[in-house]
Amino acid sequence: MATRIRLQRHGKKNQPFYHIVVADGRAPRDGRYIERLGTYNPLTNPAEVNINFERALYWVEVGATPTDTARALLRHEGVYLMKHLRGGIAKGAISENEAQRRFDAWKQERISKINNIKREDAENARKVMKSRLEAETKVKEAISAKVAAKRAAEAEAEAAARKEAEEAAAAEAAAEEATATEAPAEEATETPAE
Repeated sequence: MATRIRLQRHGKKNQPFYHIVVADGRAPRDGRYIERLGTYNPLTNPAEVNINFERALYWVEVGATPTDTARALLRHEGVYLMKHLRGGIAKGAISENEAQRRFDAWKQERISKINNIKREDAENARKVMKSRLEAETKVKEAISAKVAAKRAAEAEAEAAARKEAEEAAAAEAAAEEATATEAPAEEATETPAE
């Protein structure tokens, strides 16, 4: 039986989540499998991979052929590096302690790279949020300046209208006063004629 290490699709539409499984090569993609080795979530940044390292190493050493994606995931988790180091131990090229030391050094370097990526992503997200806030603040200031200018123009127009109304009222009062003084003068001129 030709065994394959491959991904089995789970999750919702547009939200993929995969199980990493060992299955017969003739089985359907989401069908029966021999053993489940772990999970893979491509939606997180960086992608989240959980693998039972010992069992994955066992299946790779036994001869299960992984798909391209599964091979990449196993390589990123260090399964193929450990297989390579175990081959060196079997040939007598390196000791088991040396192999473990090399693997631990590689793993620490990998963890530090992942942490750097996460830190850079967090810093970039903070910078983006800060720039958005600054842009939003500028827009709000521009809007408030326009509103203040509009209110000032309305206040000026209202003051001008009040001034015109006062001038018109003063002119009307002056006209009434003038007509009032003219009317008694006319009456005075008319009265002696009687």
